[in-house]
Amino acid sequence: MITLAVRLKNLAFLVIAVLVLGYLGVRYADLGHYVGLRSYYTVTVQLPQTGGLYTHSNVTYRGVSVGRVGPIELTENGVEAELRIEKDAPRIPDSLTAVVANLSAVGEQYVDLRPTRTEGPFLGNGSVIDEADTTIPAPPTDVLTSVDDLASSVNLESLRTVVEEFGAAFEGRGDDLQVLLDTSGDFIEAADQALPVTTRLMADGEQVLRTQAEQGKALKGFARGAKELAAELKGSDADLRRLIATTPDAAVQISGLLRDVDPAFGVVVANLLTTSEVAVTRQRGLEELLVKLPAVAAAGASAVDDDGARFGMSVTFFEPLPCTAGYGGTVYRNGLNTSAGPAVNTAARCTSSPGTGINVRGSANAPKGGPVPKPAVPGSMKLPGAVDGAAATSQPPAEGMAGLLGLGGGS
Repeated sequence: MITLAVRLKNLAFLVIAVLVLGYLGVRYADLGHYVGLRSYYTVTVQLPQTGGLYTHSNVTYRGVSVGRVGPIELTENGVEAELRIEKDAPRIPDSLTAVVANLSAVGEQYVDLRPTRTEGPFLGNGSVIDEADTTIPAPPTDVLTSVDDLASSVNLESLRTVVEEFGAAFEGRGDDLQVLLDTSGDFIEAADQALPVTTRLMADGEQVLRTQAEQGKALKGFARGAKELAAELKGSDADLRRLIATTPDAAVQISGLLRDVDPAFGVVVANLLTTSEVAVTRQRGLEELLVKLPAVAAAGASAVDDDGARFGMSVTFFEPLPCTAGYGGTVYRNGLNTSAGPAVNTAARCTSSPGTGINVRGSANAPKGGPVPKPAVPGSMKLPGAVDGAAATSQPPAEGMAGLLGLGGGS
């Protein structure tokens, strides 16, 4: 006869067994989705091929496991893998790259979610990761084929020569290599200390490289120009060599010429400076003269030929009209009047605007330039480094033109 205690123990065992089996079914056998007890949400990732990925592969986010790979199905353009991400995992931004990577050397693949930003929006149930945002490892067959092609492309005789030369180069250099290896530790330590600066340099280098890419056409044009210049220099090699050979003698002659013309050359330059300052004040007038001079020269050349000079006369009356405005304050005085006349009208001038078409004349309507330079002070035109003639001869400076030219005074 089964006692009450035995019945209670059997009932407790049955309840525990049901709970354990239910937990195992929901947690590991994925039976919870049949009754709405899923502990994950699904995200679909589109891939061109599996890349070795399989069901129940690990899914990581920032190196931490956040779920498993569910069913993998074929599509017209590749495959679609279902990622089952735990609901209690950190929220994952939807702007990311899904990378199918190798967990170990034996080729155990997993999916690593690598975000490109930290803020939302985030992945949710039913989200899709496009194929453009995925990366898969190269197939082992392609890697092995590439390695085989590389090994086959190496010439064995050349490789043997390289190995022999390396042996000859490092023979007896054991101590030097040991010192190099020992100091490399210091180099690595210094590089580690400069890591923030190096990282910032690489980040800033992006802008430099982007600028170089934008200026690619200009750089190519510069390279072509440099190539043409190098070719021209190569063709002119003999002339350049002759020029380089004769330059020292020419430099000696030029130095002698400069010594011969000193200090008279300095005086000429000083006088030319004064002339240029005077010309600056009449710059616009000189520009007008230079503009009209070719027309005058052309007219003069056409007026005189082998047959003689040709002249024409065009009689015009009041074309343009003479300027009368501004002269009203001048009192008419008959030439027979010999008495004391009134004061000279210094304010008389043409006050008409040049845009009226009237023959506007007078200095007031001349082209304006800069301010009139101050008169040169004797001795002020001495160039830097010139010998002070007054100090050398202990004579007072001369006056007039002699002083302007920097000449000493008379005894």
